[in-house]
Amino acid sequence: MEGAGASSEGLRYAEYARAPAGAGTGQAELDRGLARTMIAVGLGIATVAFAGRYAFHLWKPLEQTIAETAKRISTSSLSSYYKGGFEQKMSRREASLILGVSPSAGKTKIKTAHRKIMILNHPDKG
Repeated sequence: MEGAGASSEGLRYAEYARAPAGAGTGQAELDRGLARTMIAVGLGIATVAFAGRYAFHLWKPLEQTIAETAKRISTSSLSSYYKGGFEQKMSRREASLILGVSPSAGKTKIKTAHRKIMILNHPDKG
């Protein structure tokens, strides 16, 4: 009987000790792939963090330069049209400001400026 007990015990250990062929290598490859992915993600996050830190260090002097430049450029200089408030009754001065001519301009210059503005603002344009 001792031989039968030993053989049954040997079978029990044999079942647990024996693994299917290729089962361990598949899990190992999966673990290696996951590790590579995690390392790549970590390096990507570190790169973005260092780039952001560098950008913030550069932004302080740039912010001052941009603010100074914005102060120098006034909005009225960007447009050649009169943006001021209108009077109750249009004066010659206000009309000349709207047309972009001097108040003492001749009729032909006024007509040319008026035509240019009317063509630019016409609803059928384009």
